[in-house]
Amino acid sequence: MRILVFPHDFGIGGSQLNAVEIAATLRDQGHECFIFGNPGQLNGRISELGLEYIEAPRPRVRPTPSIVKALVQIIDERDIQILHGFEWPPSLECAIASHLRPATRHVSTVMSMSVAPFIPRTTPLIVGTEAIAHHERESGRSIVTVQEPPVDLDHNSLGAVGSTDAFFERWNLSHQAFTVAVVSRLAPELKLEGILAAIKALPLLGSNQPVQLVIVGDGPSEPEVRAAIESAGLGATPHRVVMTGSLNDPREAYAAADVVLGMGGSALRAMAFEKPLIVQGENGYWKLLTSRSLPDFRWHGWYGRGDSLHAGPERLAKILDQLIADAVLRERLGQFSLETVLEHYSLERAAQIQLEAYEAALNSSPQRANERLHGLASLYKLANYEFRRRWSNLRGRTIKDDDFNASPIVTERPQVHRVGAE
Repeated sequence: MRILVFPHDFGIGGSQLNAVEIAATLRDQGHECFIFGNPGQLNGRISELGLEYIEAPRPRVRPTPSIVKALVQIIDERDIQILHGFEWPPSLECAIASHLRPATRHVSTVMSMSVAPFIPRTTPLIVGTEAIAHHERESGRSIVTVQEPPVDLDHNSLGAVGSTDAFFERWNLSHQAFTVAVVSRLAPELKLEGILAAIKALPLLGSNQPVQLVIVGDGPSEPEVRAAIESAGLGATPHRVVMTGSLNDPREAYAAADVVLGMGGSALRAMAFEKPLIVQGENGYWKLLTSRSLPDFRWHGWYGRGDSLHAGPERLAKILDQLIADAVLRERLGQFSLETVLEHYSLERAAQIQLEAYEAALNSSPQRANERLHGLASLYKLANYEFRRRWSNLRGRTIKDDDFNASPIVTERPQVHRVGAE
């Protein structure tokens, strides 16, 4: 197949890394894959993997006509069979371009915590959790595939990184301290609450062993994070926080940690480094990855919702105290992390699921009238969405940059009772 992959962003983040690394896996299996988008940090990984990059026009109001025009031109020049958009803006632009070139099919991947309602109902959709897939099928989508976020297990491993001494030296970290790492964009949607809770948890720890919290990432919430560090009262404790900013290659942070805090793709990469994982969520949610908690994470994703925002720091401190005190438990949980990611989250498994979605799209015979009808409905929903955003802006209300990560889908996992189960 000849496939054009269009990530929504070229920063170093889970969805776009998945897009590029799966494309490289498909290329290694004999398919032609091209990466389309605006240049950014991700270009380093694209070059490292030897994929061909095609620069896109700068986006304006989405969908951007110049981007659609460029996609159509690439279809004609390269005989592209599949346009694959990641997240809603590229998905809409790929849908329009494929409508203009009916022999080319489009597929959408959404790794946000919910799906934008204006992605056309006729678009073959790939989502990251069974919970989101269940919700989308219940709401009327018929072509929905689940592809849990994969991990490049060759690139992300202790063996691939080697010694972390240089990382400790660069950031003035202590080998005698217990190291807790979080690799995350510093953004108000989903991320910020957990990072602030982790800072507040340090003074609550009962352990006398020094703890260093290493925060890797940048973003619009960085001033709030720095202010929280200053007001945390860490001067009277042996604990401290180190902010590295964004790193093009954060693997050393995972490798250097004794425990990792995270959600989504970052959580899975931590598991590949054989680390105990504490999953971060919202409203005070923190949960340790164990054999008991794994089924829930595989259903609704590496995320959760708690019952009290204010309880978050204390809840996290309690889990950390348990892990700090028990090296045997840490080793056992680290091994469980690695076994889980090896079994369920390899790139090869994800590539096979994606390839099957492409084949299904190519073998389908979409009804053009039906596509036009759903396309018009999508444009109406998009116009309504943009109107509400602009109206909120005029009224001085806060507008979230990532609305569909700010409103996660949470549905109950079906209960399965097994004889003899714990």
